Amino acid sequence: MNSPENSIQPAQAEASTPSGGAENELLPEPNASMQEFYQLQQDLLKVSLLLTAIIFVSVWIFYSLNIALNYLIGACTGVVYLKMLARNVEQLGRQKKRIGKTQLAVFIGLIILASQWNQLQILPIFLGFLTYKAAIIVYMFRTLDLPSSSN
Repeated sequence: MNSPENSIQPAQAEASTPSGGAENELLPEPNASMQEFYQLQQDLLKVSLLLTAIIFVSVWIFYSLNIALNYLIGACTGVVYLKMLARNVEQLGRQKKRIGKTQLAVFIGLIILASQWNQLQILPIFLGFLTYKAAIIVYMFRTLDLPSSSN
């Protein structure tokens, strides 16, 4: 299916740009930086889900199933928020000039729902939502390069 016209080599593609490909020298390679972004996104998602599972079971054991389920609702909303934010950041530069605030509507809607419905409790939902922030802190500590104390 690849015709000779569609199989342009990278060097030929650079030469065919009006500026001769000079702008590519200033920017990092998009594939490498996007791969880093996708890896970060996957790591944050995994850590968020792991923390959610650990905290859910702990809350269920020490408090009650109802509070644990409220926490789980908030944590799932946090994961959805994180995915929406990642999609928004991914489009930044290509299609958008700045990050929108539409992903906050999910959280605001959940808090409004929790305040109106008697079976839902706001504090466990809010703390569950913040689980993705804990995942960011865990990721930061995992990637922190500490100086050796062998001086």
